Amino acid sequence: MTRLDGGNIGQPEGVPSGEQYIGRFAPSPSGPLHFGSLVAALGSYLDAHAHQGQWLVRIEDIDTPRVREGADSDILRTLEAYGLHWHGDIMWQSQRLERYQEVTSELSKQGLIYHCQCTRKQIKALGGVYNGHCRDLGLQGQDLALRLRQQHPVFSYQDRLQGHVDIDPIEAQEDYIIKRRDGLFAYQLVVVIDDIDQGITDIVRGADLLIPTARQIGLFEQLAHRAPRYLHLPLAVASPGFKLSKQNYAPAIDQTNPQPALLDALRFLGFQPDKELSQATVEEVITWGIQHYRSEALTQALEVQVSQDSNGQTELLTL
Repeated sequence: MTRLDGGNIGQPEGVPSGEQYIGRFAPSPSGPLHFGSLVAALGSYLDAHAHQGQWLVRIEDIDTPRVREGADSDILRTLEAYGLHWHGDIMWQSQRLERYQEVTSELSKQGLIYHCQCTRKQIKALGGVYNGHCRDLGLQGQDLALRLRQQHPVFSYQDRLQGHVDIDPIEAQEDYIIKRRDGLFAYQLVVVIDDIDQGITDIVRGADLLIPTARQIGLFEQLAHRAPRYLHLPLAVASPGFKLSKQNYAPAIDQTNPQPALLDALRFLGFQPDKELSQATVEEVITWGIQHYRSEALTQALEVQVSQDSNGQTELLTL
């Protein structure tokens, strides 16, 4: 079992006395920030500052085919325009390939990794969950993915907002890919290594990652490290079941006039900004949000419909 530092195994339920809160926002540079991204960024920022913690920014550019040139710089400019200033240096995943390979090699030495030739189409035909077909074949060579033998399946966990989260037992026990057949490291591996190396204690992000989180918790345990606490925010959707995302061409939020979207994001999160804030500066809006933030007051709605026009103007419609 690989121990990356002296951390304890297991997931904490509350903020331990004396522990430094370290949160993060980790966008992928596949396009500009949209309203859904703003909700995640603002939620994580407020949670960190309300706990007198640090808020780090990581650029998750490991999936290079999806990266758009200049998107990372645009994202950082947008965060600054919205008053979301980060602590410390920014981390880029594309600069950490040696670190990911180091952990992969250590897992391989422990006999926890094997090559797999199964395609997505084949797995989909089997019901969508990998059945371990290549586990004992001893495959070698190029154009093969690397899978991790699942040693620490997580069947349920406690989310700070969503409560008890159950995971399908078959999915929980699945051996999953940590390096793709095209040679790129998989998100599930790199995000855990990054969170360990940055000392992340708390993760606030969208509920689209509610189920994958269980796999990440299991990998923290595999690497002999305590998992962070998780809080998954309700998703902003363009229509029922249709998440706002860069892949769905959600319009970018306005860098030149951030106050309206910032106030809408506060309302989405369940807060009721004072009417006077419509004339306030970005810094005053952010300060109000920190002063009035309570995680238990976050909206419990699973979906909010968000209508945006071509200029990025937002209308919230609770479903």
